[in-house]
Amino acid sequence: MTSIYDVLHRPILTEKSSHQYMKLNQYVFEVDLDASKRVIKEAVETLFDVQVEKVNTMIMPAKRSLNAQNRRVILRRSMYKKAIVTLAPGDSIPAFEGVR
Repeated sequence: MTSIYDVLHRPILTEKSSHQYMKLNQYVFEVDLDASKRVIKEAVETLFDVQVEKVNTMIMPAKRSLNAQNRRVILRRSMYKKAIVTLAPGDSIPAFEGVR
């Protein structure tokens, strides 16, 4: 069993995710591939001291693209698991507040 510190890898900050946390109180994280919704909920509640209402997960597929400098080189980004965490009304994660 992994510790709660190994579950969340990094926050995902995009235009869509900034809209989600500003308007819908949802935060997006890249998480461990083996993490379940229950483990993700416990990790977010413990690390950020908030109340989680719902967790949605999805596995983002691997992507291939050409290198911009050299057309013969094909780059491959590996797949990862993404979690969208909905917090209770009134709760927020202060690390996201300064990002716009």
